[in-house]
Amino acid sequence: MSKKALVFAEQKAGKLRNVSFESLTAARRLAEGGEVSAVLFGDETGEKAQELGRYGADRVYVITHDALRNYTPDAFRQALLRLINHTAPDLIVMGHTSIGKDAAPGIAARLGLGLVTDCTDVRVEDGEPVFVRPIYAGKAFQKKRFVEPKYFFTIRPNNIQPEEAVRIPEVIPFDVEIKDIRTTVKEVVRRAASGVDLSEAAVIVSGGRAVKSAEGFKPLYELADALGGAVGASRAACDAGYCDYALQIGQTGKVVTPDLYIACGISGAIQHLAGMSQSKVIVAINKDPEAPIFQIADYGIVGDLFEIVPKLTEAFRKVLSEK
Repeated sequence: MSKKALVFAEQKAGKLRNVSFESLTAARRLAEGGEVSAVLFGDETGEKAQELGRYGADRVYVITHDALRNYTPDAFRQALLRLINHTAPDLIVMGHTSIGKDAAPGIAARLGLGLVTDCTDVRVEDGEPVFVRPIYAGKAFQKKRFVEPKYFFTIRPNNIQPEEAVRIPEVIPFDVEIKDIRTTVKEVVRRAASGVDLSEAAVIVSGGRAVKSAEGFKPLYELADALGGAVGASRAACDAGYCDYALQIGQTGKVVTPDLYIACGISGAIQHLAGMSQSKVIVAINKDPEAPIFQIADYGIVGDLFEIVPKLTEAFRKVLSEK
């Protein structure tokens, strides 16, 4: 039986995040040919609506309101709840991002729906939707099913390959009343390095305590730049003041799933592995041959990162320049 789906199209710095397209792909898998709608917040939505149509959005609801310019729990929750009540979707999808993690539980509670978070895969087995998510810091996976025929779930970025299913979407303005806002955003200060979004980067070069200083991260930035990737860090490096906590990867930081993760001077504590162990290819660089990171690495290099990283950068630049 076909189902109606609603996807929250998340934006960052005025651009659609890749997880929005992943969410559309997941929604189409479960909609069984039913209508897939997306919701956009903001004014300049023409090109973005067409982007969403490229990945299968039949309709794009556009909600414009001053209270939605920056994320606040009250405003986003009220806007989404009004649209959900109006469209009555059978399944709702959001990215498992800082916004999705904050907004989804409150929305699910008010709708009286179950919620499965941090899904790395969704599929149909024996005619029923199955939602796969990691547990025990990525050491195992569990399959979840809903008792009721309404599904609300969040997708971990960089896990579901976006699939094109070109549509010419119907763009529908949707008015909402937003009131009783308890939080006001005065200013947004972005401390993370500019460039590739860490949570959606295909390549991440990450540094640990062995980087020794803020200056020590410079070779990592050069390698990341050569590969078109982003720079991350362990909690130890952040605690030591070598970089901002916005770069932290791990159990108390960001969870990432890049195609390539290069760990430089990171021992491999379980707290860090929880944030990156599902990376498709892991390369570890460490002077200690007994470092735990080597147990999960696909490739290991024993040596001084300050000697190895510049050589890798030079080699990658040479290879990439020949293409």
